[in-house]
Amino acid sequence: MLDTTKAFSSFAVNDREAAKRFYGETLGVEVTEEDNDHLLSLKVAGGTPVMVYAKPDHEPAGFTVLNFPVDDIESTVDELAARGVQFERYEGTDLATDEKGIFRGGGPVIAWFKDPAGNVLSLIQDG
Repeated sequence: MLDTTKAFSSFAVNDREAAKRFYGETLGVEVTEEDNDHLLSLKVAGGTPVMVYAKPDHEPAGFTVLNFPVDDIESTVDELAARGVQFERYEGTDLATDEKGIFRGGGPVIAWFKDPAGNVLSLIQDG
């Protein structure tokens, strides 16, 4: 029944303008304003947009809301760190990360970081 719909994902932020700057300028994602400037649309590879909407009482989810597959996680982490992105460090857990914030403990090689609203995002080594 829903197998032919063009589903898309969305998540909330507490500051739309901060999100627009972070996703557009820091991460380099194309961002457009939708619905009379109430929504942001992130134009990610593959063509399916990700909608971002402002919610004044926003509380970040306790899980990753958006994953970015990358060819070279090392260089992408270095480039984003140079742009001011701080990667999460999980020490003493099953998800222990290295000094750059990259998890290499089995499964996908991954690095987590947060947007200005506290939403958890990740880079995942693709391939």
